[in-house]
Amino acid sequence: MKQGKTLIELAAELERQKETKRDFISPATQLQVKTQAADEKGAGFSILGLGETEAFEVGETAHEQIASRLDIPKRYYERMRKESGFLLDQNINHWLKSEKDSYMVRTLDGKARALLSSKFRPLDNADLAEVALPVLLQSGAQIESCEVTERKLYLKAVTPKINFEVGVGDVVQAGIVISNSEIGLGAISIEPLIYRKVCKNGLIINDAKMRKTHVGRGNEQFEHMMEWFRDETRQADDKAFWMKVRDVLSSAFSTIGFGEMVEKFRASKGDIITADPVKVVELTQKKFSLADSEKNGVLKYLLGGGDLNRFGLVNAVTQMAQDVPSYDRSTELEKLGGTILELPKTDWSVIADA
Repeated sequence: MKQGKTLIELAAELERQKETKRDFISPATQLQVKTQAADEKGAGFSILGLGETEAFEVGETAHEQIASRLDIPKRYYERMRKESGFLLDQNINHWLKSEKDSYMVRTLDGKARALLSSKFRPLDNADLAEVALPVLLQSGAQIESCEVTERKLYLKAVTPKINFEVGVGDVVQAGIVISNSEIGLGAISIEPLIYRKVCKNGLIINDAKMRKTHVGRGNEQFEHMMEWFRDETRQADDKAFWMKVRDVLSSAFSTIGFGEMVEKFRASKGDIITADPVKVVELTQKKFSLADSEKNGVLKYLLGGGDLNRFGLVNAVTQMAQDVPSYDRSTELEKLGGTILELPKTDWSVIADA
């Protein structure tokens, strides 16, 4: 698995963010975007104004969400960002003035990092870590990798108490991945992980034990922009939810069917690749939208691993996951390994026998 922060570094960053971030609820009609002139490097940037008192630079995710919520085609939106800030402002502000809804604007370090529904109820990373880490450590699990990115928090834990062999001396251990997005990019989830010790690959199986979307009661009563604080009702509801998270984590290693997953992983050695490995990886790239650099890495690890079968392709993908710069993308590739493992025989044959 790709290494991120140490636990101490993670805790310090989560605490820093907890003290720094601010959330606002505002009617769309009180939001306004203004693109600043390009600087000496040729890069312009957008400022999101909230009423008359607050303004924040628009982050990349917030740009994506503005385009999506205002139904501005992404390619056109990005072209305006690059070529005409004035036209971008005109488009955004026109459609904001016609909106009847209110939005939650989440900010951190002086940037607007998300534009969300006013019904979005934050389940914050610091709260999740405060609940999850003691449970995991008390159970004897080891945090093999953890990170907080602009998009998500990840905790990847493995227990040495549950071991299997997928080959002579080739040991895998049971694990789980806990993830959360504070900015609307996915529900909080707990997913099974198979950790292969010989190469430190992580294979994430898309079989979440628990998911929780971040939707709470509406805030339509707000007619003016205001900084958003948790009320007692939310705090009570969140407390009950975090207790559920704790209970699920406490039993995760004993209730998830790791044995069945490992057996499927072991059996994948029998799904032989009969086509040219280069063609197989090209089809994998096309089906799962791999970048060229990722395709090349997967091919290198497939040929170098010596397993020209589904098992080998899965491991090539999860090995490549350690090489990519982005921790978010690394985790996506670990999940892709699980997706390939779970492919029905007919879909696998399209790739392996082409």
